[in-house]
Amino acid sequence: MSAQWQEQAMPIDAGLSLITGNKADLLFCGASPLTREEFLQRVHALAVRLPDAPYAINLCERRDHFIVGFCAALLRGQVTLLPPSRAAGVVDDVAMRHPGSYRMGDAGSALLCDLYVNDAPIDADIAATMQDINLSVPHDRLAMIGFTSGSTGSPSANPKTWGALVHTNTANLHALDELFDGGNAAIIATVPPQHMYGMEMSVLMPMLGPYAVHSGRPFFPHDIATALSEVEAPRLLVTTPVHLRALIEAGIDLPPLAAIVTATAPLSIDLASRAENKFGCEVHELFGSTETCVIAQRRTSREEAWHLFEDVHLHPQPDGTRVERPSLPSPLLLADLVELVDEGRGFLLRGRQADLLEIAGKRASLGDLTRRLQSIEGVRDAAMLQVDADASGVRRLFAIVAADAAVNDAAILDALRQSTDPVFLPRRIIRVDALPRNDTGKLPRDALLQLISRR
Repeated sequence: MSAQWQEQAMPIDAGLSLITGNKADLLFCGASPLTREEFLQRVHALAVRLPDAPYAINLCERRDHFIVGFCAALLRGQVTLLPPSRAAGVVDDVAMRHPGSYRMGDAGSALLCDLYVNDAPIDADIAATMQDINLSVPHDRLAMIGFTSGSTGSPSANPKTWGALVHTNTANLHALDELFDGGNAAIIATVPPQHMYGMEMSVLMPMLGPYAVHSGRPFFPHDIATALSEVEAPRLLVTTPVHLRALIEAGIDLPPLAAIVTATAPLSIDLASRAENKFGCEVHELFGSTETCVIAQRRTSREEAWHLFEDVHLHPQPDGTRVERPSLPSPLLLADLVELVDEGRGFLLRGRQADLLEIAGKRASLGDLTRRLQSIEGVRDAAMLQVDADASGVRRLFAIVAADAAVNDAAILDALRQSTDPVFLPRRIIRVDALPRNDTGKLPRDALLQLISRR
């Protein structure tokens, strides 16, 4: 099978390297260090035992297993599918939409998979054939299909070629070079590799740049602190506003950080400032989507405007914003409404078309209303949602709130009245212990609607 695969895997001209950097460099750091040479041996050992199939659903949670599986599938010409969650129903739906796919997971995982990635010693015969493997991948090879999180509706599929991923990673490397004066940082990520943000910042960055990545996915504050202590400085924390807030509220100290980057949900000025003061480094917020990848960044504590990456051009439309980028096969329309600044090289975010409310001739944004709700003292988390029209054609507003017991509904409404037109006050406040956020801190609309219907 190995020889057959090696023949099939020979790339066409104009290929792009699967992995760059000195082979002696560490690719994985922390408690399970691994050099690039050892990593490539594991990729080769896995590639020769992959089933013949068009698609691989990569459910690995350990980042080293995920990257080994992704690279092995790429060399075999298989497209990696990245479902928006590991929930059985979600994975089943992705599999049904892609006949012939198989599931790949961590050894020892409770997930039922067709193939498991492990840390078994490399067979000597397989290692000896490494020099025969060409690690150049055709730029037009379809590498992966990512799925949106469903925060604004049903998840949609977004295919990415290897050339497109390499191109967007180059832009990300340039952006981070400015933070690290040339890179060479250790990455610790709290986001799953299946999410496009996690894919860009914790998979492609170490594969194609001077970065090593921690193989785990720490979730709780103590776990994050432990993972950071296992790597050498400089350290880059790739996280979300939800994790950042949890770290601050936990009150634990972290090893020195070179920088923090965050995405997946809006970062407030207050939270960004508190994080910078607590951890002694800059916090940069990234703007992007599964469709476009990361396209802009800002230091939220000091800037309102986003700075576009050099290869990105925006064109505001009445119903959203058209994005042009060399890595996109054609211009793409995002639902975000923006106002261009700095001669078109920056923008101010003005909400989403789907978030715009018009009641009694007055307009507001769900995103802005949610931010006001979250800023109320004693409110730990919250979201404002407009449900579908009822029998009378009315689309009512609901507030889903996780707040201290001392903050009752009347206090929340009184606080909102100080900054909100009465027509945009919620019809009802639903109290919860925690909002149904997914692995990356987003709030799928379906989950919020189900919560409302149960109440």
